Amino acid sequence: MWMEFALAGLGLVILLLAGDVLVKGAVNLSLRLGIPALIVSLTVVAFGTSAPELLISIKSVLNGVPGLALGNVVGSNTANILLVLGIPALISGLRAGSDTQRTYMVMIVSTLIFIGLAFAGPITWWHSIILLGILSLVLLDAVRSARAHRREANGASAEEAAEIAGIEELEEADPDMPWWQIGLYVLLGLIGLPLGADLLVDSSIAIASAYGVSDTVIGLTLVAVGTSLPELATTVMAAIRKHADVALGNVIGSNMFNLLAIIGVAALVGPIPVDPEFLSFDLWVMLAASLVLAPFVFLGLQMGRLVGLGFSALYVTYILVLLT
Repeated sequence: MWMEFALAGLGLVILLLAGDVLVKGAVNLSLRLGIPALIVSLTVVAFGTSAPELLISIKSVLNGVPGLALGNVVGSNTANILLVLGIPALISGLRAGSDTQRTYMVMIVSTLIFIGLAFAGPITWWHSIILLGILSLVLLDAVRSARAHRREANGASAEEAAEIAGIEELEEADPDMPWWQIGLYVLLGLIGLPLGADLLVDSSIAIASAYGVSDTVIGLTLVAVGTSLPELATTVMAAIRKHADVALGNVIGSNMFNLLAIIGVAALVGPIPVDPEFLSFDLWVMLAASLVLAPFVFLGLQMGRLVGLGFSALYVTYILVLLT
């Protein structure tokens, strides 16, 4: 068992390092392309940090435990908001940018559609087509916004481009960073995050199984928290460097990707049954956690240490309810 604990520690270290280099690469990529850091975090960073959920969900369906896939996504989305934003808020206050409002609304709509499809479950291929279709529209809109910002940045100096991108105060913003280095940072981050999460999750499952914890609880707790650690690592690093757009954009993008892409792809592999417990409790906890962000997104309220403490306490309470 000591080997499992050692592998869990190694996975955590890899996650932290990979989260750091991914943020550094992503924000410099946005600087060089004249794209807002929020859009980059909604695509490259969000998709990269959601890779563990995708891999685990597909593996769960193929291995005949599709309920683990649904628990993974629902639990991860709840953890992303209450834990992944709560802990960074304890470290350094977060504040949503104006661009966050639109993407937040898309996340809420995606959550409501997902809940509706869950009630029409089990989730099968036709649910998948709907979810992946919505994801395609989201990505097309992100590409359109990116092109508009790039046109705005054309002809601007490096400093002006940074200001347009909204990352002029970011510590890692280096207009002189070569393309190969930016690409290397992004690549190392995208490889390291799922690798670290895989080590941590597999070892955590082995430890939990040794103590007789059920698969359902593992999916909603250990696996959900484990696969949310890439988002947590990336968000903590972004918060330390005072870049809330990456932190909040990463969480919003990851939650959308979890609901639309991960379940959408997993449902193509095989049907995903919806446990009645999800319909009566866990889905509504996920929605409530998403709605808690509304005042901070629309009113521009600061997510300070007290808010971070409250979010973290709510998540601990949720876990305790699941374990009882």
